[in-house]
This record gives sequence, structure tokens and C-alpha cells, in this order.
Amino acid sequence: MSINCQQVTKRYNNKQVLEKIDLDIKDGEFFGLVGMNGSGKSTLIKSILDLVGIDAGKIYIHQVSHRKVSSRNKVAYLPDRFSPPVHLRGLDFIQYMLRLHGSDRDPQRIDEVLEGLELDTAVMQESVNKLSKGMTQKLGLASCLLSGKKLLILDEPMSGLDPRARVLFKKQLSRLKKQGATVFFSSHVLADVEEIADTMAVLHESHIRFSGSPEVFKQQYNGDNVEQAYMNCIEKRVVS
Repeated sequence: MSINCQQVTKRYNNKQVLEKIDLDIKDGEFFGLVGMNGSGKSTLIKSILDLVGIDAGKIYIHQVSHRKVSSRNKVAYLPDRFSPPVHLRGLDFIQYMLRLHGSDRDPQRIDEVLEGLELDTAVMQESVNKLSKGMTQKLGLASCLLSGKKLLILDEPMSGLDPRARVLFKKQLSRLKKQGATVFFSSHVLADVEEIADTMAVLHESHIRFSGSPEVFKQQYNGDNVEQAYMNCIEKRVVS
């Protein structure tokens, strides 16, 4: 099991954000977390990574308590508001992240990933503060793809990407899947979840409303697609 959440509870002041969350992400699984703005997706991800403290419950990453630094040895993380150091060039940032992850990726593999995301040499020589939102996001994605980690935790990974960049990133994910990597990601784009995820979970009003395959989700909530099923789910319309 890559991630195991047991009865995870989190409050901010008097607001209940997570209420007794149970969640399992299996090794080699692509798992999509969906929910409205403010539903607690980022809070759950940050709780798993011990970036915010939880009020109750237990979390394990690769069978190790999330409170131990060693639990994150095989994890690469991309936050929802990715902001690399502005004084670095793009290529400097990639090299810095590879050293941080302890990855010894060869130059050919680095070039393959950068080219696969259309981060060309000219762009990589630019200072990060000169890059567009989309290019900056690609930089963060490239650092995760090159990390060599078995578990990638990506919070809204396709935020700011144009349609072509989204397709290119999905191709990179397909390659990762063939290599047996585990990806836990959040997304507002339900069509992406339907396309990419083996398993999905709906976080709504501090609870997990559903956890299972997109196909079962559509059947259970009478949707021709995940978007339609999602609306039925949060409005509590279940197939009898």
C-alpha cells in the first residue's frame, strides 16, 4: 500500500475540513481525488505529507507513519501553487531538484522528459521569473517525472497547462504507469480523472462520498460520464 489514511480528521478553527477520512492508494495505482474548491483536497494532501498537522487519525506512507521523515523517501510532490526560486534558471532548478531527490538521471533521460513537455533549451536557460504560468508548471512536472520516486503526489498538476501541454503530460504519465509508478493527484477536471485514474475519490462536505473506479462511480450515480455522476453524487442522487 502506497498511502493508507485511517479516520483522518482536521479542523481549522471551528471549520471541519476532514472528518474521519479513510483512503487507500495501492502500489502502481493512478488515484484521482476530486472535489469543489475549498472541499479539503489540498488539506488532505498536505496532511498526508505532514505539512499540516491532523487532529485525529493515522496516516501511513509505504507502511511508515507519515510523521517520520523516512516515509517520504520515495515521494515526489508538486503543490497546487508551485513557485520555484525565481533567481534560478529553469535548467538550474531541474538540476537542483534532481540532487534533492538523490536522482542520477542521465542527460539523455533529462532531455527526453524536457522535450516531451516541450521545454526547449532556450526556455530552460531563462530565469524562472520570466516563464509563463504554463511553462512554470511544466518545470515542476518535469522535476517530479525525473525524480525517480515510486510515488508522485500531484496537487492540480495540469493547472495552467494549455490543451497541447495537457496531452503531452498525459503521454508522460502513460510512460510512468508502464514503469509501475504510483500517482495520487487532485483535479478539478473530471474528464481527466475519468481518462487517467484507475481509482477515484469524491471529497465533499468534509467526507469521502465515494471511492472506487470511475466505471463503478458512473454506474452507482447514474452518469453517462464522470461529470454527470459527480453532480448526482454531491446532490445525493443514487441509483436504487
